[in-house]
Amino acid sequence: MSDDMNTIKTTRRANVRLRKPTVEDGSDVWELISACKPLDENSMYFNLIQCDHFADTCILAEREGRIVGWISGHIPPEKPDALFVWQVAVSPEARGLGLAGRMLRALFDRPELAEVTRIETTITRDNKPSWGLFRAFAKKRGGTLTHAPHFEKAAHFDGNHATEYLVNIDFSAAAKTAAQDAVQAPPAPQQDHDTAQQHAA
Repeated sequence: MSDDMNTIKTTRRANVRLRKPTVEDGSDVWELISACKPLDENSMYFNLIQCDHFADTCILAEREGRIVGWISGHIPPEKPDALFVWQVAVSPEARGLGLAGRMLRALFDRPELAEVTRIETTITRDNKPSWGLFRAFAKKRGGTLTHAPHFEKAAHFDGNHATEYLVNIDFSAAAKTAAQDAVQAPPAPQQDHDTAQQHAA
């Protein structure tokens, strides 16, 4: 890739702002999802509710006043340690910037999700971009990824939809290892007063 192309990509990344949605974003989220085939579309009211009631577990990407990325999710009541990621959408104009990964990292690192140690999602077998996104995230963060059929084509979709595999990424072992490393790490060497003054001079 040429230096000019790298510069353009870097500039486009820098111009993207990640933030929580507000209820005013609902219609724009609906339009984004409609433009990202083959994502399942829902009513605009549904997306309004997501932006209003589930803002802490959803994230959007905005560039020059336009919404170009969206991840929706929630914490299942019976699984307070899990973030279930439902949809990931990136506008065609913003693809190739690693935006899905950036949104997922920013969402997972929110203070409101401090108790979350697992990510769950469902993916059809042929959805290569989603498999790539979550496998890369698991690898980078030291998570353990497992999957199994969950919503099945015949049993749950009456043959009208491919089987959805429940993907579970467990980060509890990685967090435990990080905590142990922090405890066992030797203290940073302290400079004596005279040396510190020399560096400050």
